[in-house]
Parts: sequence; C-alpha cells; structure tokens
Amino acid sequence: MRIATTSCLCPFLVCLCFVQRCYGTSHHSSIKVTKNQTKHIEGETEVHHRPKRGWVWNQFFVLEEHIGPDPQYVGKLHSNSDKGDGSVSYILTGEGAGTIFIINEITGDIHATKSLDREKKTHYVLHAQAIDRRTNKPLEPESEFIIKVQDINDNAPKFPDGPFIASVPEMSEVGTSVLQVTATDADDPTYGNSARVVYSILQGQPYFSVDPKTGVIRTALSNMDREAREQYSVVIQAKDMAGQVGGLSGSTTINITLTDVNDNPPKFPQKNYQLYVPESAQVGKAVGKIKANDDDIGINAEIKYSITNGDGVSVFAISTDKDTREGIISLKRQLNYEKKKSYTLHIEGANTHLDPRFLHLGPFKDTTTLKIIIGDVDEPPAFSIDSYVMNVSENARIGTEVGTVTAQDPDSASSAIRYFIDRSLHGDKYFNIDANTGAIKTAKKLDREEMPWHNISVIASEVDNPSLLSHVSVMVQVLDVNDNPPELASDGDVVVCENSRPGQVIQTIRAVDKDDFANGPRFHFSLTTDLPSNPNFTLKDNEDNTASIFARRRKFSRTTQDLYHLPIVISDGGEPNLSSTSTLTLRVCACEHNGKVRTCHAEAFLSSAGLSTGALIAILLCVIILLAIVVLFITLRRSKKEPLIISEEDVRENVVTYDDEGGGEEDTEAFDIIALRNPAAAEELKFRRDVRPEVQRVPRQSPPSVLDNVDVQEFIKQRLIEADLDTSVPPYDSLQTYAYEGHGSPAGSISSLDSATTHSEQDYTYLCDWGPEFQKLAELYGESDRTT
Repeated sequence: MRIATTSCLCPFLVCLCFVQRCYGTSHHSSIKVTKNQTKHIEGETEVHHRPKRGWVWNQFFVLEEHIGPDPQYVGKLHSNSDKGDGSVSYILTGEGAGTIFIINEITGDIHATKSLDREKKTHYVLHAQAIDRRTNKPLEPESEFIIKVQDINDNAPKFPDGPFIASVPEMSEVGTSVLQVTATDADDPTYGNSARVVYSILQGQPYFSVDPKTGVIRTALSNMDREAREQYSVVIQAKDMAGQVGGLSGSTTINITLTDVNDNPPKFPQKNYQLYVPESAQVGKAVGKIKANDDDIGINAEIKYSITNGDGVSVFAISTDKDTREGIISLKRQLNYEKKKSYTLHIEGANTHLDPRFLHLGPFKDTTTLKIIIGDVDEPPAFSIDSYVMNVSENARIGTEVGTVTAQDPDSASSAIRYFIDRSLHGDKYFNIDANTGAIKTAKKLDREEMPWHNISVIASEVDNPSLLSHVSVMVQVLDVNDNPPELASDGDVVVCENSRPGQVIQTIRAVDKDDFANGPRFHFSLTTDLPSNPNFTLKDNEDNTASIFARRRKFSRTTQDLYHLPIVISDGGEPNLSSTSTLTLRVCACEHNGKVRTCHAEAFLSSAGLSTGALIAILLCVIILLAIVVLFITLRRSKKEPLIISEEDVRENVVTYDDEGGGEEDTEAFDIIALRNPAAAEELKFRRDVRPEVQRVPRQSPPSVLDNVDVQEFIKQRLIEADLDTSVPPYDSLQTYAYEGHGSPAGSISSLDSATTHSEQDYTYLCDWGPEFQKLAELYGESDRTT
C-alpha cells in the first residue's frame, strides 16, 4: 500500500482527495482504509496477486502556537476492516508519537497535546498501523504520513546587521544610493503574507528616502553641504503582512556621514599683513607665518603658498607646513638694515587637489600682500673673508710676520676693532696677533716634521661693545726646509746565505727622509771612501731611490764570522743636499738550496765533524755523569778507612760490596739478609765516630720491637725517617745499603746484548725527516754510507 499525496488514480479517490484538500485545513480530516482480499478458486492452487492500497490520505495540518485548554485535534485514521465492533486497534509511531501526538486506539483520532513552533520544526513524520485485537496481527502494512505545522504570523522582521554606518559625498545628486538594508522574517514565506516585508523611513526625511521593496536608501535632497551639517541619523522600519494593519514590524538606525569634496576655495582673513624681521636673523631660519582658511578638510584643504611678485623674492622664501597648513616664511640671504629697510611680498595660496565638478565655484586660490620691515641691530665685526690660509717657513725667526686679518664694523657707526687669538682652542702659543692691526707673527720655533699645519681661531670685537664677537679660522702652513738627512730604511739584519755566489744580490735597500718631497728624493747611495775596498760585498745605486748589495766572494761560514757591518753613505736631493752614513748589519745563516733560511745560530766547534747541537748536549751529559760516578767511587773508597759506627753489633749501616749480582735472598753466602730483618739489634742509640755533635741531639724514635717477620720495605722506610730527623750527622751524604730489590720494574732491558742488528745494517735516511737540527747528522751518515 502507498500513500497518495498529490494525485488519485481512480475517480473515487480523486473525489476523496478533493474533499480532503478542501476541508483538511478547516475541518478535521477523516481517513478511510479499504481491505484488499485475494480470491481462491476451488481446485486451483493459490495464486498471489499484488495487494491494492488500503491507506489513502493526504497530509495532516496543525496550527502552531495553539494555546487552547484541550488538545488540538489533528485528524482521524480509519481502516475498511474496522466494522465498529472494537476489533481493530490503531498504533501510531514516529516523531513525537506518544509525547506530542496521541491516538485513540479504538477510534483512530489523533490529537496534539503540546503547542508547536513552526520556526523550530516545520513537520513531523509518523507511521500508522491497524492491528487485529484477537490475533494481534496487522490488518494492513505499516504506512507513513506527515503532519505539517501550519504557520501563523508570530515573528516580527529583524535587521541582523544593524545598526549601520554609511557615508555619501556632499553635494550629491538626488537619488544617489547610500546603503541597502535587509530585514529577515522567520515566518513561512510560502504561506500567506506573514513573511512579506515592506520598508519605510521613520526618521531622516526630507534628506533621505528608502525603496519599500528593496530597502535601498537614497539621497532625497540636493546640495547637502558638509560644512553646514555633517552627520545624519536615519531610522528605517520593516513591516510584514505587506504593510497591512496588524502586521509586525522592526526598525534599525543608519548613521550617515557626508564626506568632504573640494567645494570651498581658500581665503586669507586679511588682504594686507605686516612683519618685523631684525637684520640679525639667521639665513635658513623661519622669520614669520601666514595662513589662508579653507572650510574643507583632508586633501581638499591642502594649500600651496608661493611668492608671486615683490622686491623680496630673492631674499625670502615661503613653504607649507603640512600639519598646520600655514605658510612658513624663511630667510634666503642675510639682511642688512643699512642697505634696505623694508620689503613687499605678494603671496598666493592655492588648493593642490581640484574637483572638476565644482570648478564653477572657484577660483580655488587667494592672494594677499605682506610688508616686511627690517629692524636695525648692532652687529658684530665682519671679517673680509670667511677663512684665511697663510704660509711660513719652518726656519723663520721668532717674530716673523705670517699674515694679517681684517674686520670692520658693519653698522653705520663704525667702531674700532680689536683682535686676539682664542687660546681656549689652541693653547700651544705658536703665534701672536697684533690687537690693533691684526698682524699674526710667530712666537715659537716651528718644525714642519713635527706639525706641518696650524689651525688658529682669531676673534674680532668692537671697542665700544666688547660683547659683540666674530670668529674666523686661520690655517697656517709650515713650509719645508731641508734640515733632515736621509736615513737607511731597514726592517732588521740582512741575511747572507753561506752558499752565496759572487755577484748574487744579497738585499735591496731604500732610504727615508723626514723632509718634504722637494727636499727628499732623489737619494744617492755609495760606500764610504775612507775605508779600503770591501772584499766581501759591493753596492750598486739603482737610480730609483734604491740600492742593491752584491756578494763579492763564494761561500760564507758562520763558524769563521757570522756578522758583517757595511757602512753606506746616503745623500738627498735638497738644497743644500744633506747626507748621512748608516751601517748595514749582515748576518750569515745556513740556507736551503731554494734560499730559505734554515738557521742563523752559530754551532759548536764539532759542527764541522757533522754533530748537531742535540748530539753535543748528549755527549756533555755523558761526560758529566761519568765524572760524578768517579767522584762518588773515590769518596766511597776513602770512607772505608774509618768505620762509620761505634757498635759492631749494628751491621745494618755497614757498606758491604760484592762483585757479583748474588742470588737474592736465597744467596746466604754473599750477605746474611737475616741481619736486615732483625730490628732488635738497633734498639740502642748510637753515635757517629767520625764527628762529635756540638748541639743537643734529638733522640731517635725507637722502632717497635718486632720479631723476624718484619718486612724489609717497612724497615727501610723507618730507617729513612730516622735519618731525616737526626740533626747530629755531619752535613754530607752517607751511603746506606739495605739490599731490597722491590717488586720489579715495568721498564724493559736497555742492554744491547739482545740486539740483532749491526751498524752496517742500520738505515739512517729517516734522520732527514727529523728537522733542521738533525740535518748535519743525516749528511754525515749519508756520506759514510756512500763511501762504504
């Protein structure tokens, strides 16, 4: 079975649908259900046919916001199988069944128990079924139907984005669009006029209007002037039910601002202005202001000022202050009251941004006249030039005149001028100045090499008004005189390789001169003529302010002579020319084949035999060690003549010498080790027989009485402590032997008995990699290998 919602398939159903559509909204709906049966012919098998639709109805409707005391009747369900005997039971399931919608199981009447809101939920989907009470079996298949919530006008229009802010240019034409507002209504727009909104203006007339259908706000008055009124508040109302009586309404506010356009030209408040400027005003500084008024704002009120005419165009300038829109008058040249006492300027102020629509309101500029009166000021003296440059020779005598500075009083009453040097800046007092004439003279001896330039500041003041001062800078250049002889420019000793050849360039030398270039180069180099010809070196003047030192013989030896001194005469090209003799030191060094210096230190006398410094040091150490052994042996031999102890029982301090290595502790024939393990034999205090102590003797610490199991090492440590604390012994060393071998040595044997190589088998080429110290040794062994 299916539900027929929009069309009927048979005339009867068409009539039924028509009746339902006509009376469904105003009367209670009644739904008929027909029973479909399948016929069986006797003697034939059961044939299954498609059952006919038994549920036929349209949608149910229920009004929203029902506030009656009784539940609202929705409709009725009825099945053709229902004979009215109560054997059929109707069941309702789906959205809201049992809570919002209830059904009478016997009659099939449906009621709404709660007030519904269409804006929250527009329809409910439910399922109906007819069941036989006796068999509890469905009489019809379950069918679906819809209960729609019918709208009423219960929501007023709203402006969700309000209040609004808008703007429109001033002087706009009538009908210029300002803003469009849109109101929303939550009611059903497809049913009736509940959601049909029209717009009207409540406040803002006659300046603005609103389109009743679209909500577009437009200007309604021409030539609205921002300068007269800038802000407008417009209230727009939206009313549903197409604006009919009884409809709901909502409103919003739109704040409209008129934006500025350039419709006002600038105006000077006065046509004539007067300005006083003292003649002491500084060039480049502002001396006055002038302003034209403009009722516009922003860029429409920007003004550019200019001087269009007048006798002060070359003396004054005008610019615009962007913040205050004032014309700033500044000084281009220094004023002089004595030459000109007033100036007249014609100043124009014009807008920089014009609107072609309002050019007929112009012209957008204005002019005024400015008269500038110059004030007389007592001015300080003025020097003839801004700065002075003077020259003086460095050998000039004290009191020599260098130059003269001059200054005058620019005022009409010419006052006398006095000069003096500002010592606060230059306290060296190299120069003096005549207070009346301004003549500058030397006060000290000058030295160009010490200070080639002197910068002094001269002050001029009026005699009548000493507080008025003027400063001028005077640069004095000290001219050079050839008073410094040239000197040899040397960074250190010159190196001469031992393997140098005759004619080989040893070094290229140059000279320096403290004097100026005119009295310095060119330099001339030569050897002294007072000494005989040098057999080792010669000098050649390269005539380019350098000279070259050449070797005159082959090979030099550090052992024979490691330093050479070569006197060189240097003269300059000044007038008169000066010369000096400088001594060049040449050091003989051992060099590689490529000329790289290997060493410059003189080696010992055995260096000719090929022994390096390290080898010589090793030999000297061996000799010293042998001498120390011999001295020790002789000392021991002499000490045997006289016993060192008084008691013969204490055998631990005897020196017993054997010429064999012995067998350790097991060798009892060489020495009885038990004597060392018996500390009881040394309990008594013993005195040395070879010296008599002169001071009170400090008693020794008596060793503890220990049996023969005392370790020899602990015993030796105890004896060592006693020997250190004994102050009665003479101030020389004594030898004590305890025959304790210890626990062994981690070092290997240094004996050559186990060496399997011979001298002839040894390769000494690795000595070349040990550095320059072993170079000579490598050469000697290399030569011996070649000779063998």
